[in-house]
This record gives sequence, structure tokens and C-alpha cells, in this order.
Amino acid sequence: MLAFLGAIICIIASVHPAGTAASSSPPSSSSSSDNDSAAAALLPPSDKGLGALHGPAEALASAGPRLPGSPPPLFSRFVCTPLSAECPAATGPGTTGPEELLALRSAAAQLRRTALEQKERIRMDQETIRELTGKLSRCEGGLRAPQAPAAGLRAAPKPGTMGHPPAEPPAVRELEEAVRALQDRIERIEQELPARANGSVPTAPALARDALHTKMEQLEEQLLSKILTLQKERQAANSDRSQQQHDIEKELNSLQSRVAELEHGSPGYSPPDAFKVTIPVQNNYMYARMKKSLPELYAFTICMWLKSKALAGLGTPFSYSVPSQANEIVLLEWGTNPLELLINDKVAQLPLSLKDKAWHHICVAWTTRDGKWSAYQDGEQRGAGENLASWHAIKPQGVIILGQEQDTLGGRFDATQAFVGELAQFGVWDHMLAPAEILALANCTSRLQGNVIQWDDQAVEVFGGASKGAFTACEEGRKA
Repeated sequence: MLAFLGAIICIIASVHPAGTAASSSPPSSSSSSDNDSAAAALLPPSDKGLGALHGPAEALASAGPRLPGSPPPLFSRFVCTPLSAECPAATGPGTTGPEELLALRSAAAQLRRTALEQKERIRMDQETIRELTGKLSRCEGGLRAPQAPAAGLRAAPKPGTMGHPPAEPPAVRELEEAVRALQDRIERIEQELPARANGSVPTAPALARDALHTKMEQLEEQLLSKILTLQKERQAANSDRSQQQHDIEKELNSLQSRVAELEHGSPGYSPPDAFKVTIPVQNNYMYARMKKSLPELYAFTICMWLKSKALAGLGTPFSYSVPSQANEIVLLEWGTNPLELLINDKVAQLPLSLKDKAWHHICVAWTTRDGKWSAYQDGEQRGAGENLASWHAIKPQGVIILGQEQDTLGGRFDATQAFVGELAQFGVWDHMLAPAEILALANCTSRLQGNVIQWDDQAVEVFGGASKGAFTACEEGRKA
């Protein structure tokens, strides 16, 4: 192969017009000059100025002075090394055949094209180098901002002057390295980005984000459904627990009643109203409840026998609550406050005294017309007034509790407002009784029963340890 290339170069030298001039040179010329002339013959006349790559060494040597001791300039050129194979002698124009001549000419043309491509590449590299050099010069100029010398001081010598040889600052080198690193990273990112065949098709991250959002919505729906199910189960469990507690308390009360009957040797209560409810301790779970509720009322009279054992206030002998109003009708004496009658959360103070731990017969009467009211103790009227919840109608379908004050319908009792003592003969009428009728009830000369609520053993339930016992109104009511 080397022999073939050497032959091509020698033939080109003999065929090209410059080959005649080369052949006329004396045979004593050195091999390096032959190589230079042969390489120059391969290029067009305009290409002979590329001394750095194609010209002789003298072209590079004339580019500028060299410092003593500096290494010789580096350059590249086409070198034709003599080979052992000798070129065929060109004795005449008919010595070489036409086919060989065409092949040699095509090889020479290919070499010329290669040289032109190298020249163009070198030109582009030179332009790139000049552009980068200009950018670096601008960056260097920005980093080396001149500072005005202080007054009275000599200015520092500029780089490149005597005693300060020019040197490239480290910041410029770091900037170059940073630029190269950024270019490399940009190229890698561009190579790693997937090709987008269609711009309307969503990318993989967008699809993953949509799928994640859909999954989160499904999980939220499942969680909400589970919470609603748990709430329903808890409500059902609370309802079952309340029913079970009610049944247990009912059984306990019946057992306590049976034990009381056995202890007293009484076969039963006769008549049905001859009983009393005892609440021995002040707490928030002992009470009695009337099974029957009130209809809508525009007037009422409520009477009862009671005996308080409280150390301070009387507490709450009875309370009537409806869904929209916890204090629809309440008789309450709390702490040091006087005894009060509440109707629709409106208050009237009653001048009654019931703290002597004795039996007393009390009645309270009210009418919606002008809100008139009156209070009786032991058959005598002790107080009266008006404008108590005027023109208000007592709401129906409520709950009557004896011994506790209701903060909600049928519950949420407060121990400090509980009644401690005994209750009996609780009755409700739908009108205001006459003073003579109330006196007859207090003197036990009348067996009048309430036309709305009657005192009957089957109509009263006791809870939390409250109990029932025998009661004779006229005998025990008069005991001091």
C-alpha cells in the first residue's frame, strides 16, 4: 500500500506542470525539498499560503520571532517518504496507458478535494478560535475593571509592562471551565430528551401526574365513605347502648321495688296514687320520668307534695323540655337564688319557703293571656304576677322529668341543680284551678286528679337509684 501511494505521488509530480520544474532541479537536492515541492504540486495555486499545514517549514519560521530557548514551532505538512519501490521512468508520452492515467488523475482529484476540505475545516476552526478569543477578552476586561489610584499613591503597573509579565487570571480559566461544563450538560440533556413524535400527545410525566391525581381522588372517596360508615355504626352502637342501659335500669328499678315490698310486707300500692318517689342523693343520674307528655296548652296548674332534704337550694322538683326549648316549664331553686318559675325561658320569682325539710303542698298556675301567674303553698296563695311569657303557647310532645333540670331534651343533667328529697301527688291541669280547689287538695278533702297528667304508679318510671315507696298524703303531709 505504501508503495502504491508513493507511486501516485511521483506520477502526479511528473504529470502536473510543476513537475517539469521539479524534474529540472539538480539531482543533488535533498529529499525534504522534493517532498515540499511534491506536496505543493497537489494543491491549487491559492492553497500554497497554508504554511501551517501544507507549506514548508520556512513559511512557519517567517511567521514571527522566537524567544531564545523556546521549542521549534510545530507544523504539519504532507511528507513524501522515499520508499523502496521506484517510480516508473517517464521516457515518453506513450509509456503510461490511458486507463492508468485516468486512475492517477482521479486519485489526484480526490487528494485535492481532501486538501480543500481540510482547508475549509481549518478556516472554520480559526473563526471559532477568534470568536472565543473575543469573548474571553471581553470577560477578562470585565473582571479587570480598572480602579482609580488613591491620591498621593503611584498607580500599579499594568500587566504586560516591565516587572509584570502577562498572565491569564484564574477567574478567566474558571469561567472557561464553567462554560464548557454547561455546554456538556446541555448536550447530554438534549441527547437524553425523548423525541416527541406528536406535540399533542401528553408526555410521560403528565400522564403519571394525571394518574396520580385520579388515584388520590379515588382514595379520598373511599376514605369519606369509610368515615360515613363508621359514623353510622357508632350512632347505631350508641342507640343500642342507650336502649340496653334503659332496659337494665328498668329491671333494676323493678327489682328494687320488689325488695322494698318484701321489706315492708306490703303486697302492693292501694290506691294507685298512694306512692312517693325518693331521691336520696344529689347527683345527675337519679330521677323519675313521666311516661305521658303534655299537649299544647294555653294555661295550666301544676300541684305536688314535696319534702326537701337539700342543705342549700331546693334544686329542681320538675322540668318540662321540648325539642326547640329546654326550659319550656321549670320549677327551680339553685344555690342562694329564690325559687323560680321558668316558662319559655322567661323567669318569675316565687315567694315560697320550702327549706325546713318538712312536707309541703305547692301549686303554680299560669295563663297565656297577659302571662298571669300565681303561686300557692299549703293551700294559701303566696304570690301572683303577670307578663310571664305572655301569649305563649306551651309546646307539646316534650319530656317531664322529676328531680333534674334538663339542658337538652330528656338529658344532660347538672348535679348542682338536682332535687334531693321526696315527691308525691304530681298532677297537671289544662286550666287555672280556683283557690278553693287548691285549698281542698292541700287539706286532703278532695281527691281531684289532673285532667292532663295523673299521679299513677304505672305512669312513673324511676332511674339511677331513685325508688318508690308508700305514701299517705293526709297522714305524712301533716307530719312536721
